[in-house]
Amino acid sequence: MADTAAFDIARAEALDAVPHGFFGSGRGAHQFGYGGDGEAEVIRQTRADAAKAISSGGHIVTPHQVHSPDVVTVEQAWTDTAEGRPVADALVTAQRGIVLGIVTADCAPVLFADAQAGVVGAAHAGWRGAHGGVIENTVAAMEAIGASRANIAAAIGPTIAQASYEVDEAFLAHFTDGDAAHFDPAPERDGKARWHFDLPAYCVARFMAAGVGSVENIARDTHGDSARYYSYRRATQRGEANYGRQISVIAVR
Repeated sequence: MADTAAFDIARAEALDAVPHGFFGSGRGAHQFGYGGDGEAEVIRQTRADAAKAISSGGHIVTPHQVHSPDVVTVEQAWTDTAEGRPVADALVTAQRGIVLGIVTADCAPVLFADAQAGVVGAAHAGWRGAHGGVIENTVAAMEAIGASRANIAAAIGPTIAQASYEVDEAFLAHFTDGDAAHFDPAPERDGKARWHFDLPAYCVARFMAAGVGSVENIARDTHGDSARYYSYRRATQRGEANYGRQISVIAVR
């Protein structure tokens, strides 16, 4: 098994019996996303080492993410290359030896498991994916390969916190009055109304409505904890050319 001391790994109590981990940046030492700084081969090896840190001999499988509600059921591992991976924002599997991975930098990484059935899932739930149904679609895909939604435990990993997620009226217009609890008023800026959006709480609400057995938010703030996590919004605010990404992984026990 890879040296876990090389990584900053957070875990969720809800998934305690299942191999998983939410990997941080290691103070900027670890880049898990293709497409930005770093050689592709170095990134590939870092991702492979992260997989082995939670599952000895496990093969990392990640999609090409596009903020969609689409889910891929993985029956065998594909080659982890910068180009050519299936386009989707969630993965599910019941196969041992496969480590599902999702990369994020403010959006919610969500890991799922029905430990009894031996079915796991991973989803990239930004506001657009969550609003479009990526959480519900992942649960349904898990059910299709043997999971029971009442037995599914889910954990939301490092995500931008509400206080740092300022949005405008155009953003708010995507939601209904039933989502009002996830928006708090923020100070006006440039003479226009603003709100703070609670993405983790919105995801929890979607889980509860879907009837899963349990859901946990590990409450790690990507924007506020610059020592541990990359944040797209923080980098943008600081004018930094930074494509940093963390990875969240899970495997069948």
